[in-house]
Parts: sequence; C-alpha cells; structure tokens
Amino acid sequence: MKQLIETIVKPLVDFPDDVRVDVVEEDQRITYQLTVNKTDMGKVIGKQGRVAKAVRTVVYAAGSSQQKKIFLEIGE
Repeated sequence: MKQLIETIVKPLVDFPDDVRVDVVEEDQRITYQLTVNKTDMGKVIGKQGRVAKAVRTVVYAAGSSQQKKIFLEIGE
C-alpha cells in the first residue's frame, strides 16, 4: 500500500525525493501519513481537494480486502 501511494503521488510533485509515507498500525486501523515538500502541497491536494480525494479513493479501494480501516493523512 505504501508503494501504491508513492507511485500515485510522485509524478504529481516537483520534488519526488521529498515524498515520504509513514505507516501507523493500531488495533482496528492503519494510518498512512503522506509527507511532501511544502511547495507541492497544492498539487497533492488539488482544486477543492479533488486530487487528495481521488488518491484516498484508490487507497481505500485497494485496502478494502483488509480487516482494518484504512486512513490517509496528508501533511508537509
């Protein structure tokens, strides 16, 4: 899943080397924390959050087979 997020986000940004995905796993949920360069935040979020929503949709669909709830947080 971590690789999927990186594969989707890296082509969108100007600084692909700054893209980092951390995983926090708890009892009933898995949180993926996406960190990008400060100047790339707008590209990852998109107009009215459309790009972020699309990335979340793909990640949630890919993780639907797991028994845990999947979350994606985007930060700088």
